[in-house]
Amino acid sequence: MPNKFFLYARKSTDVEDKQVMSIEAQLTELRELAKRENLEVVEELIEKKSAKIPGREIFNSMLNQIEKGRANGILSWHPDRLARNSVDGGRIIYLLDINRLSALKFNTFWFEPTPQGKFMLSIAFSQSKYYVDSLSENTKRGHRQRARNGYIMGKAPLGYLNDSRNKTIVVDKRVSPVIIKAFEMYSKGDIMLKDVALFLAQKGAINNKTERLRTDRTNKILTNTFYFGIFTYDGEVYEGRHDPIISKQLFDEVQEVLKRRNHGWQKAKVERVPKPYLRLLRCGECGMGISGDFKVRHYKNGNCSHFNYYRCSKKNKSIKCHQPHIREEELDTQLTTLIKKYSLRQVWAIKMNKKLDEEQKDIAQSSLAVNNLKRKEIEAIDIKLKLLLDSYLDQIIDKENFQEKKLELVSQKKTFEEQIINNTKRQGSWIEPMRNWISEASEVDQIISTDNKDEKRSLASKIFGSNLLLENKKVRGEGQNAWSALRADPTARGYVVAPGFEPGTSSM
Repeated sequence: MPNKFFLYARKSTDVEDKQVMSIEAQLTELRELAKRENLEVVEELIEKKSAKIPGREIFNSMLNQIEKGRANGILSWHPDRLARNSVDGGRIIYLLDINRLSALKFNTFWFEPTPQGKFMLSIAFSQSKYYVDSLSENTKRGHRQRARNGYIMGKAPLGYLNDSRNKTIVVDKRVSPVIIKAFEMYSKGDIMLKDVALFLAQKGAINNKTERLRTDRTNKILTNTFYFGIFTYDGEVYEGRHDPIISKQLFDEVQEVLKRRNHGWQKAKVERVPKPYLRLLRCGECGMGISGDFKVRHYKNGNCSHFNYYRCSKKNKSIKCHQPHIREEELDTQLTTLIKKYSLRQVWAIKMNKKLDEEQKDIAQSSLAVNNLKRKEIEAIDIKLKLLLDSYLDQIIDKENFQEKKLELVSQKKTFEEQIINNTKRQGSWIEPMRNWISEASEVDQIISTDNKDEKRSLASKIFGSNLLLENKKVRGEGQNAWSALRADPTARGYVVAPGFEPGTSSM
């Protein structure tokens, strides 16, 4: 019978197909070839899919129709458009052997249905497969080198963006703060994974699919070492050249929480009562916390008044507490009087700040010496990493032990690097809190002169901690830490400067 042809054009988005002619260009040349050689085309077939693996629907349908006798020829631009794998290539050769397929026409390849022609076609199919396989291996080799250079392959994790200009990964300034907050929230250990997942979904960081999917994705985020500077590719551990958005210390804290959660979890209870002085005092009789009540008093003339009362919660069932309640206005007056005893004179504040300036200079010198020791530790780890790699290449140790030891050394190196950064940031870290304390102590009179109960409560909490007691409608308490020294000199409320302010040698 006269030859009838299927016109088949294919192009995929694979790397090896990027330089191949477009579908439109293939169709144009194939139509010209059919017209020039007077070929009968029963149908034009277009497929946009890779030929590296079997399973192309349109291609398989074409061969099935050839087996049924609808056509006995294929018109294509090149043999690699038909097959880049041994299965599809072998099927075409088989159809030629059983005479279901009698003609193949190509723009860039000569073929005739003879033993020599089928042999050359088999070689063309094999070359196409070899090209794909070698290209894939070369691509993997390039990816491994990129990983060694500190760059991750593929799509950047949530919180980062792929920079197509220089093929690097940069911090996503919109999403990264949300990821950081998620790590910080979970590291405290008082919320569940689903709470973090809900937070990420509300911030638009992850999609609003089922709760289980959101939780699974959140778990992957919280266990991704990429966020503190390390990533894994093809079973190897590499140091990234991207900017970490969290510290390794924070990452480790999150892993500890996740580890504990495998042994059970108990949700922290949060009490929300809108009273300014709640959780500030304890009962002087039974030691229980002081709770608050909101009362409304109605008068015969139709007016009403609102009052806040504070009283013992009386949660200790073994002790019968007899303490009465106290109105908020009376409690506020007593707190104001008590706090006033812990003010610092301005003249002493100035002298203390000058002394802190001298301390800061001395600390900077000692911090530099510590950092130098840490850098030597890092240099020693770099030497160990090189020796470890040499041992692996010389087949002294196997791949599993190599990867395990490398992860341990890289993790140690990252810890030392963070210690240098933290030491630099924290050198004399107590100095800034001390300056803040001096500022707060010198502003006590100004704070208590206002009606802002929240500021007064905050100040009282800093001064007394948990030492504030309420008994028989009287407030009593002793200042803690540095505040206790101000109370020790009630007449001058001054500060006797000792040689050095460093923790443990301070003198009030």
